[in-house]
Amino acid sequence: MTQVHCTRAQTAVLQLLRQQREPISAQALYTLIKQQQRIGLATVYRALDALKRMGRVQHRVTLTGETLYNAVEQDRHYMTCLDCGQSFPLNTCPLKGLASSLQHSSSFTIYYHTLEFFGLCEPCSVQGG
Repeated sequence: MTQVHCTRAQTAVLQLLRQQREPISAQALYTLIKQQQRIGLATVYRALDALKRMGRVQHRVTLTGETLYNAVEQDRHYMTCLDCGQSFPLNTCPLKGLASSLQHSSSFTIYYHTLEFFGLCEPCSVQGG
């Protein structure tokens, strides 16, 4: 991957994302970062967008429409309940071998991938059934 220099805002956003244990919304990220430096919410969104295009940040959209971001170094996949909306992270990546194979067999540079299963969690299955 070509080395691309980040702006100060992009560097700050990426550093904070790397410190998070869970994916975080842009608004929550903004609340954290403005405690350390003067920055606008629009700048946070621009930094997130640029970092996505660089392959350093990935995002997922929850059932409620909220976008959550995390650093690509944190490989995360989920099972999401369609009833309560809770997401349960998977501890392994079932696509790691496929991604590696695709990377080596094509001229497409893969930065990251996402995987999410949708269904009902056990408590919601019991309530509905």
